Amino acid sequence: MTAHLRPPSGVLQIAKALEGAGFEAWCVGGAIRDALRGDAPLDWDLATSATPEQVRSLLGRRRTIPVGIEFGTVIVLDESGAPHEVTTFRRDLKTDGRHAVVEFGASLEEDLARRDFTINAIAYRPRTDEVRDPFGGRADLEAGVVRAVGDAEQRMREDRLRALRAIRFAGRYGFAIDSATRAAIQSSAPHLTRLSRERVQQELVKTMEQVRRPSHSLRLWQEVGALAVLIPALADIDDVALATVDELPRAREGAMRRAQRTSNRIAALFLDVEPTATRGALTSLRFSKHETSWAATLVDRWHSIGTEIADAVKRGIPSDAAVRRWLARLGRLRAGAFLRVALARWSAEAKAGRIAPAESAVRSLHRRMRASLLRGDPIEVADLAVTGDDLRRAGIPAGPIYAKILHALLERVLEDPARNVPDWLLAEALRFWKSLGGGGESRLQPTSEP
Repeated sequence: MTAHLRPPSGVLQIAKALEGAGFEAWCVGGAIRDALRGDAPLDWDLATSATPEQVRSLLGRRRTIPVGIEFGTVIVLDESGAPHEVTTFRRDLKTDGRHAVVEFGASLEEDLARRDFTINAIAYRPRTDEVRDPFGGRADLEAGVVRAVGDAEQRMREDRLRALRAIRFAGRYGFAIDSATRAAIQSSAPHLTRLSRERVQQELVKTMEQVRRPSHSLRLWQEVGALAVLIPALADIDDVALATVDELPRAREGAMRRAQRTSNRIAALFLDVEPTATRGALTSLRFSKHETSWAATLVDRWHSIGTEIADAVKRGIPSDAAVRRWLARLGRLRAGAFLRVALARWSAEAKAGRIAPAESAVRSLHRRMRASLLRGDPIEVADLAVTGDDLRRAGIPAGPIYAKILHALLERVLEDPARNVPDWLLAEALRFWKSLGGGGESRLQPTSEP
């Protein structure tokens, strides 16, 4: 068997069944690309001369799922239950820039000719141990080049997503983009509005997950005009903002907080964008409500207290009360993520020659916040040792004043957690209430210490 090209047994069994029935069966696509690079492919797909119905008839209805049968694709479950796409050789009849009308009965060479890039247009036939590479994909893999198959302009017109995929592959593998392909990408940029917002979001997320240093890919998005068309809020993003994303770890398969790592990178991308505009951009890209809220809230906190924290850390060691107040503003669930994103930004600023908080000082602040959380320091109204019911029992009439009193009590407790005991809090609450003249609007002012 050709070096590196070792499909798993389940794939070999599917290919053997197809070949045994008189059809060709070739492994194609990203698995061949990655295997030839010495990587471990995650998904092995096949192309065959069998039609979708012939595939289903041969391999059985229970093992096949017609997910894209009109495009020639059937999911086949191997002996272990793992899914593999099996697609009939096909040629394009027409396309609208995203979806193609295809015709079956093509040859392998015609099928490979409709693929996007030469590095993805290599096929391997397990039965004969043969590699078919009609467009020089192996040479481009060795040279580190992303090159469109055939006419680059035509490839981009057939599927506008290819412009973004080319940039992602270049970033993921550290490849250059062939000059004709890059020119076609730039020509394609004004037409990227044909892509669904979900597709754009998926490509952005894949870039964050697969590319170790996304700044290079995103700079290309900007240079070819894709950012201005697809995410106008980021059209003028600068080098420091892009470098911030590089400072954050990317998500890896099976890693803890995998989704959070990607969301942190997304948040870092928007740090210089106004919070409301950030939320609007993420919503437009069809991020989930949770993902949008996570990233947009980190951006909001960066705008509201990022400079305050940076200035305090640069001056020296912040007070315990200041640490608790920041923790209260950030919230238990987002404090760690905020400091990781902030540290990434400050690291990028330092590398750009700007004055920024030292990494050691930020890590010290992170440890102090964690210690405060482990001690159970009160940082929310819900952590107070009294509730609205306690205020009512103390004789304070119910109403909107409760929220003011409880938040004022929290401020005093953030100064000193030892104050979080019912007797002191109720006495202080009564003083606050009396200072308001039984519900007036004068400012709440505590008058005693515990």
